[in-house]
Amino acid sequence: MRLEGKKIVLGITGSIAAYKAAMLLRLFIKEGAEVQVVITPAGKEFITPVTLSALSDKAVVSDFFGANDGTWNSHVDLGLWADLMIIAPATAATMGKMANGIADNMLVTTYLSAKCQVLVAPAMDLDMFAHPSTQRNISILKDYGNIFIEPGVGELASGLEGKGRMEEPAQILEVVVEQLSRKKKLLNKSFLVTAGPTFEKIDPVRFIGNYSSGKMGYAIAEELAEQGANVTLVSGPVSVRTKKAGIKVIAVESAGEMYAESIKAFSACDGAVMCAAVADFTPVAPEEQKNKRGKENWNLELEPTKDIAAELGRVKTKNQCLVGFALETNNELQNAQNKLERKNLDFIVLNSLNDKGAGFGVDTNKITIIDKDNNRHNFELKSKAEVAKDIVAKIVTLNAEK
Repeated sequence: MRLEGKKIVLGITGSIAAYKAAMLLRLFIKEGAEVQVVITPAGKEFITPVTLSALSDKAVVSDFFGANDGTWNSHVDLGLWADLMIIAPATAATMGKMANGIADNMLVTTYLSAKCQVLVAPAMDLDMFAHPSTQRNISILKDYGNIFIEPGVGELASGLEGKGRMEEPAQILEVVVEQLSRKKKLLNKSFLVTAGPTFEKIDPVRFIGNYSSGKMGYAIAEELAEQGANVTLVSGPVSVRTKKAGIKVIAVESAGEMYAESIKAFSACDGAVMCAAVADFTPVAPEEQKNKRGKENWNLELEPTKDIAAELGRVKTKNQCLVGFALETNNELQNAQNKLERKNLDFIVLNSLNDKGAGFGVDTNKITIIDKDNNRHNFELKSKAEVAKDIVAKIVTLNAEK
């Protein structure tokens, strides 16, 4: 049995394709999985919890609270319990809630608490599937790391023909088996990742900073964890969060704090990815009190911060890999090449602010990977989640060679 010992949360929403979920559930059970069904209120209009409970040998979860007995169904416990969550069928309404964090039912709260890989199998009429709002929500969910099982083309419940039919259960089963049997290529490895900006205090209320959102660094940390690595994520001040197991987040503010935490963590790591936008300069003498507006100029003296990547490059062993980033505005290739050599990196990830859709604050990036043998690999504009996969794939190759 290919799913022996695996724990799966099967989410079912209000779609005519809900009958296929019963078939899918039966296939999971036959392959040895333990399955917990979570169904939306609308889903119960299409298939009964009695049927699903009989197939899964578990009470179906639908409401936050048990009927008349005060018990509470913990979405957090379900999110921790599962090896994989799949929502099949997934309606446009549920995907919209998932994409925007509207946690008004048990299924969406379970999704938001899930620590595992989430698969989504949409089912709806062709015009709903093609609508820009649906496609935007799908794009958002893909950026979050969810895997989509594309709907098929055929006759729909409306009588129309087109794309929107939920994929057949047998095909979905194969995708689930493949996901749960994937060999994690960095299992038991440890990595350091830096992410986000640093803030260098000028006085108690002002600082020198930059526009980094941390999205790229967090995506890399999550992809490393997805490949089985234990990750120490040293993060500057950001609004993004990670929910992946295997990631330890250390929050810092200044370049000095990031330097200290990175040096402390690196010796126990198999590699490091220096993705943070660390300030190059910091005030020599920050004011102890807020500096008031005056008629004269405020002359601020700055001194260089400690170079984290250069120091790690100096102390790294032959068994450790070190990856740097270069965000450039001019002479991009030459500047990246110089940084690669100067800091003893194994490879550097170059992106340019001259490329539309790349750089700070956006959800996409366009990169070139340059290694120490001067091999260059140019990538198209992609979501940062997909870019992270390309970077980690290169790390996997390096790790195998060391």
